[in-house]
Amino acid sequence: MIFNFKKPPASLLPRQLADLAPGQSALISELTLPAATAEPLMDLGLVAGSRVLAVRRAPGGDPVVYRVDGAEIALRRETTCHISILRIETDAETCS
Repeated sequence: MIFNFKKPPASLLPRQLADLAPGQSALISELTLPAATAEPLMDLGLVAGSRVLAVRRAPGGDPVVYRVDGAEIALRRETTCHISILRIETDAETCS
């Protein structure tokens, strides 16, 4: 018996926000953070279904600046590892 299940494209598999390179955009799918950390981020627009763009990295690589709903937010890797995303294929504009 052969099962031929179609796998979703790798770009649609959930990943972490920390995986985005500058210029790439994604949709937030889930925040798995403690409430004390998640609530302020949600107030800034980081909620499931919102589009986020990685704008630029600090010279040392951390934090990374993300654009959400027109606001730019700098987040450290230790936080973005707990935010699941669905990557969008088209790359967006970047800022220098």
